[in-house]
Amino acid sequence: MTNLIDVENLTVTFPTRQGEFEAVRQISFTLGQERLGIVGESGSGKSMTGRAILRLIRAPGRVTADKLHYKGRDLLKMSEREMQGVRGQEISMVMQDPKFSLNPVMTIADQIMEIYRFHTGASRKQAWAKAIEMLEAVSIRDPERVMRAYPHEMSGGMGQRIMIAMMLVTEPKILIADEPTSALDVSVQTQVLSIIDRLVRERGMGLIFISHDLNLVASFCDRVLIMYAGRIVEVCDADKLHEAKHPYTRGLLGSLPRLDAPQQRLEVLKRDPAWREAASVSGAS
Repeated sequence: MTNLIDVENLTVTFPTRQGEFEAVRQISFTLGQERLGIVGESGSGKSMTGRAILRLIRAPGRVTADKLHYKGRDLLKMSEREMQGVRGQEISMVMQDPKFSLNPVMTIADQIMEIYRFHTGASRKQAWAKAIEMLEAVSIRDPERVMRAYPHEMSGGMGQRIMIAMMLVTEPKILIADEPTSALDVSVQTQVLSIIDRLVRERGMGLIFISHDLNLVASFCDRVLIMYAGRIVEVCDADKLHEAKHPYTRGLLGSLPRLDAPQQRLEVLKRDPAWREAASVSGAS
């Protein structure tokens, strides 16, 4: 299977008064037509990794890598104009809260159609029909009414479905989903994940699913990268996540409540300073 994404020694650096801070530190992994989960605590570098792939880290932040390739093309050597053709059309990213991603003064129709017309040059009539098709694909009832509505008229679950429709309207090869269900009720989470799963499978896409929820990732993804302090400390098959060996992963799992194994008290995660300096797991393919 040909890889969609190849990453070797990716590093994201920001200058501070105390010196340079590495938010992501020499991580390596690949992505094929699969669902790849990235988990870890806040600040572990999960979202930065997704943004670095799309070159959304702005100055004074700096992205370096021995390899950052999409289908064999070097993303770091592309011009900004070339990257505009990749973002949205080849690789899309769904942010975690639609309230901050959707433009409050534009109708849903205008926002979806703008992306589609920008990347395809379609007419307004063609873009309208495609937008309706995508809203139906994410299980939105009465898409004609939703198209004429504004973001503030939508619930959180509806807003997230609209974001998914917007990011998939150009039929990209890769979807990066950054905490796409964190702001949703449990029942709505299940619906949104089902939609993402169906669309990814039907279209043969690659999915990078960024989350704090280890149990969710274990049940939803194919492989999992566990990140700590900007590094990948462990890689495992998602269905074997609960058999993970690294003490950090074991600590995260031990701090989660489980219905099938109730405990009187949950464990407190104890961090080892050595984890920060340990070399990243290589060959995460």
